[in-house]
Amino acid sequence: MNILLIEDESQIADFVCSGLRSRGFEVQHCENGQQGYELALKGGFDAIVLDLMLPGRDGLDVLKGLRAQDVQTPVILLTARNELGDRLTGLGLGADDYLAKPFFVEELAARIQALLRRLSGERQNHLQVGPVLLDRIERSAKVSGQLIELTTREFKLLEYLMRSAGQVFTRAQILEHVWGYDFDPSTNVVDVCIKRIRAKLASGEVGDAAATPQCIESVRGTGYRFRVEP
Repeated sequence: MNILLIEDESQIADFVCSGLRSRGFEVQHCENGQQGYELALKGGFDAIVLDLMLPGRDGLDVLKGLRAQDVQTPVILLTARNELGDRLTGLGLGADDYLAKPFFVEELAARIQALLRRLSGERQNHLQVGPVLLDRIERSAKVSGQLIELTTREFKLLEYLMRSAGQVFTRAQILEHVWGYDFDPSTNVVDVCIKRIRAKLASGEVGDAAATPQCIESVRGTGYRFRVEP
């Protein structure tokens, strides 16, 4: 696991880097808030350990900037024990956890591992391709962050296509897996359902929906596929 540590106190940084590395983590350390922000924007980190009091740019502003740029890397804040207001503000801005100083590096390592295990489980319950996000537990769908209403059948069809985005499925395959019965050449239920889903996805698009390529493509003479990069 690759961790970005943004901490300006050299003594704390040294024992955190040493302790995490001895437990198998890879750690990149930065002591300046602005530089840490720029590193975090580049990505490639499994988690960020972020101090609040930093030169260049304070930790809360770093966190706010990252979330505004849709950087969803998990963040653990390092705070002083009397910084309750900052801790609450940090959690409100999108921090995933906090640890009050002084702390044991063993606890920090355990919190990082627990956080990543939890997020890994959550990701398995979510399916996202481009702007479309499905929550398999809540059976909900969002387009560019906007919730759209799908029937059970529509959700199942959309999930079936998105699980193998880019792959072309025939109407017979869709009928079998989504409706559970053999293909009837006289039925157009697949086409009707696809049309409804397309309209709902377009209603959730940001900007000019008419100018946005359709997420679900028709493949002439074959069937349908979900665009990998709509």
